[in-house]
Amino acid sequence: MVNIIHRIGIRSTPDKVYKAVSTVEGVSNWWTEEVEGDSEVGGKIHFTFRTTTGDIKGQMRMEVKELIPQQRVHWHCIEGPDEWIGTDITFDLSEQGDQIILIFGHRNWRESVEFTAHCSMKWAVFLLSLRDYVETGKGAPSPNDVKIDNWN
Repeated sequence: MVNIIHRIGIRSTPDKVYKAVSTVEGVSNWWTEEVEGDSEVGGKIHFTFRTTTGDIKGQMRMEVKELIPQQRVHWHCIEGPDEWIGTDITFDLSEQGDQIILIFGHRNWRESVEFTAHCSMKWAVFLLSLRDYVETGKGAPSPNDVKIDNWN
């Protein structure tokens, strides 16, 4: 199995970072503007990614597997790109000095392929968007995210 893992520091409170990664409203401010569903344990969240002209680029559905307030969020991908189905997305939070350290994981890829590299870079871009959203109130969710290659 292959894992994507990133670490980022965010100057905020554990509660504010947790809400940004655990709620439909929070995620819509840094990952993709089009988010709907139930963000409670057992709920399903649907994410749609569009081009700036409105064409759908991708969709995925996550099942919320675990929520530990101010500490951990765990989603399991049940619909989306073939490479994503069966993978797990985790956000682990810890307070270290004046920052909340977020360890992000997109885990259990079946194999490392070119799409894994693309997604790793995009996750890094979106984690910077998350930090901007939490620290300043303004993220860059899709479709207004930083474009990295010809796949987005």
